[in-house]
Amino acid sequence: MKHFFKDLFEYSHHCNQQLATAISENENIVSEKTVKLYSHIISAHQIWNNRIQPTQKIFQVWQEHSVRDFQEIDMMNYRESAFLLEQCDLNKIIDYKTGQGHILASKVQDILFHVINHSTYHRAQIASEFRSAGIAPLMTDYILYKR
Repeated sequence: MKHFFKDLFEYSHHCNQQLATAISENENIVSEKTVKLYSHIISAHQIWNNRIQPTQKIFQVWQEHSVRDFQEIDMMNYRESAFLLEQCDLNKIIDYKTGQGHILASKVQDILFHVINHSTYHRAQIASEFRSAGIAPLMTDYILYKR
């Protein structure tokens, strides 16, 4: 199972890095929503990593980041997730506090899958934003990555 998650995080990181490059190259025409969505992807990833093993300062879930910092933050998140995959029992249940202050519990593997799924969801929204701005959306389908 850890190998599967490692592969998924490599895929997600690859897509996020390409997307950060595309946003940077088109910064003058991408929508504000694009920047907000990408910022949200990397902020949420960091927040979930930190819930599994608190080690970093915490971003706010909708904190906006500079486009020039996108790749570096994504790299930091990817490395932290890779470390967590090596160190954590995927079946371990983690207690954490939501942004609304609720105390919840989830398995590490469910949290990690959520991070991947969440990123994919928002990359699709960014693809729509790209189309609206006249930018060709990136091909980020998992099956295309695996080919």
